[in-house]
Amino acid sequence: MSDELTWLPGWRLTELIAKREVSCLEVTEHFLGRIEELNPTLHALEEVDYQGAREQARAADRAVSSGEDLGDLHGIPTAVKSHIRVAGLHFRQGAADEVSDVDDIAVERLRKAGAIVVGTNTMMGAGANLKSKEPGVFSPFNWDAEARSPWDLDRVPGWSSSGGAAAAAARLLPVTIGTDGGGSTRLPAAYSGVVGLHTSRGLIPHVDYRKPTMMLTASLGPLARDVRDAALFARAMSGPDGRDYVVVQEDPADCVVGLDRGVDGLRMAWTEDFGFASVYATEDSARIIDVARAAAQSLTTLGAEVETTEDVWEDRAAHGTVRWTVEPAAYEVMVGTNLTPLQPVDSTLYREQAESRARNWEHFRRFFAEYDVLLSVTAQRIAARTTEWDRGWTVDGPSFPGGSFAPVYCSHTMIFNWLGFPAVSVPCGFIDGMPVALQIAAWHGREDLVLRVAQAFQQAFPRDERPLVS
Repeated sequence: MSDELTWLPGWRLTELIAKREVSCLEVTEHFLGRIEELNPTLHALEEVDYQGAREQARAADRAVSSGEDLGDLHGIPTAVKSHIRVAGLHFRQGAADEVSDVDDIAVERLRKAGAIVVGTNTMMGAGANLKSKEPGVFSPFNWDAEARSPWDLDRVPGWSSSGGAAAAAARLLPVTIGTDGGGSTRLPAAYSGVVGLHTSRGLIPHVDYRKPTMMLTASLGPLARDVRDAALFARAMSGPDGRDYVVVQEDPADCVVGLDRGVDGLRMAWTEDFGFASVYATEDSARIIDVARAAAQSLTTLGAEVETTEDVWEDRAAHGTVRWTVEPAAYEVMVGTNLTPLQPVDSTLYREQAESRARNWEHFRRFFAEYDVLLSVTAQRIAARTTEWDRGWTVDGPSFPGGSFAPVYCSHTMIFNWLGFPAVSVPCGFIDGMPVALQIAAWHGREDLVLRVAQAFQQAFPRDERPLVS
């Protein structure tokens, strides 16, 4: 049953556990074994709490034996990005490296739903020596520590939530939790061939007592091979909490209940580039977009109406001399490019960006009154080789975040962080042996809708390919 446990979706594991066909400890030991075997190659997990995971699994088995009500995630092993706090484990963000004494709210909720939190995932840059050789110049990454793509070890699995995506793709774990400040859950998902969800602003609460932040453009969200797993984990983490100033105030729409309703009768629009992203295209973009467009059109065979839109939205990165992040720098937000203490704000530039945001928001308000979802490619490039990634950080390269690399990388994703709308990335094909993904976006709070479309697509057009390292 070992191979079966590896590739079963998490929700099936909970069913087997509830029927006592397999124990929580057996499941946990199985995935801990996969971590021991594959993590030295993939570098997907930064810290693994072997003893704590086994203790959690034994407690979960006692709950099964005593007939307690079991949560939706009962017995599913998971890990979170290393800058999400887990009590007793290291919290790493930038120069910060400390042992947390509390769980993040999302981690609290995962535990309450029965998940087994086994550790933390690496995030791109955590293994690098990022000391400047000269101002604004970063040294190459340490590829003995950074996550690698399980499809091709010479390539990256994406930026930021990289370890979580690699772990989910190679099934070191059924589900992991990433964060998305410009595409950092969806883009690693796209490059790694898994589902990645960016959630609406305020859907999943967050608090950090040591570094108070408001997540105005960033989100927490699941990475998984299975849409239902992503929906179950998203639901478990979602909803109001008085510790978070900007969290939703009412219970959100249930993103699991209507998951299998299908797409018959839904109105969808496909955009090639939002009217601006083609300026960030690479030589491979046309082929990649062709794959995603075909995937979008295939939804018509399931009863959806799909039209191509020529609507033009405004490019956030085009405002101002700093091409990556200006407007959110007016706040203390959980995005890695914001500095502490906050930098002086150019009020003229801030107004320019705020007014641009307002125009885009109003554009989407009208748009989503006509269409249910907006479809696009998630990333208009495949995962970069590590050598190419290094070049982007050299003296003459388009270094992230200050140069042109960021808008290229986030060309189709950042707009939804800026506006706080949900979007999900779902695998839809391959180019040169590397995954390509379809992005599905909707109005604020409609995780139920984007996941419903993703589920219909995945059920009708499953991608069961397994990566080289698995």
